[in-house]
Formats: sequence, C-alpha cells, structure tokens
Amino acid sequence: MPLSEHEQRLFDQIERSLAEDPKFASAVRASDPRFHARRRLLVAAGVVVVGLSLLVYGAVIKTPPLAVAGFVVMLAALGFGAQSHRRSQSPDLHVVGGTTTRRRPRGRSSRRPSILDRMEDRWRQRPEGHR
Repeated sequence: MPLSEHEQRLFDQIERSLAEDPKFASAVRASDPRFHARRRLLVAAGVVVVGLSLLVYGAVIKTPPLAVAGFVVMLAALGFGAQSHRRSQSPDLHVVGGTTTRRRPRGRSSRRPSILDRMEDRWRQRPEGHR
C-alpha cells in the first residue's frame, strides 16, 4: 500500500534526521554484518601471514614442529576467512531498512538445476500445438 503525501513527507523528514545523527550512524555501522565480516577477513589475513612466517622460520631453523604449527595456523586462518567470506555473501540483513533474504535449504534443491533439468522443464512447458 503506497504512503500518502503527508506520510511520505514525514518519512523523509525522519530519515533525514536519523541520517544526521552521528551516534545513530555509528550504531548502525557497528551492527552491519558486512562490517563484521570485513573485520574477520582482515584478522584472518593477518593470522595467515603469521602462520606463513612461522612456517618459513621453522623451515629455516630446521624445527619441523614449528613449521607444522605454522602450517596448521595458516590452514585454520584460511578456513576461518573462507567461512567469513561465505557468510558475508549472504547476510540475513543487507542494510538497515533493507530486505531480508531467505536462506535456501541445503541439499539437492538448493543447487542450481543442471542443463538437462532446464531442458526437460522447457520441453514440458512448450505449447500444445507443437506436439
């Protein structure tokens, strides 16, 4: 249902006053899932660098446990970063005032249909006159 002219003006006024409030803007930024995902990716990148340096240092001083520990740290940081990146690609709330996205169920139905499935669907949906 569309808003009346008066409601639209009130809505625009409220929106402008909220946009000018620095405290509100910082609160919205702090609750933005993309902000947190970006920070987690930066932390993961830093830990990958630390793990790589441990790996190289362990190899240079010929201490295999230190090199293996560096590799494990690097691998864990890469996994954490990949998970954070995946979560940032499909957040539940994109922006404040935005729309929520529905999460698709996992399994066969969440995959993109193959070309054969799409061709079969087109064949079933063709007009009756061409049979």
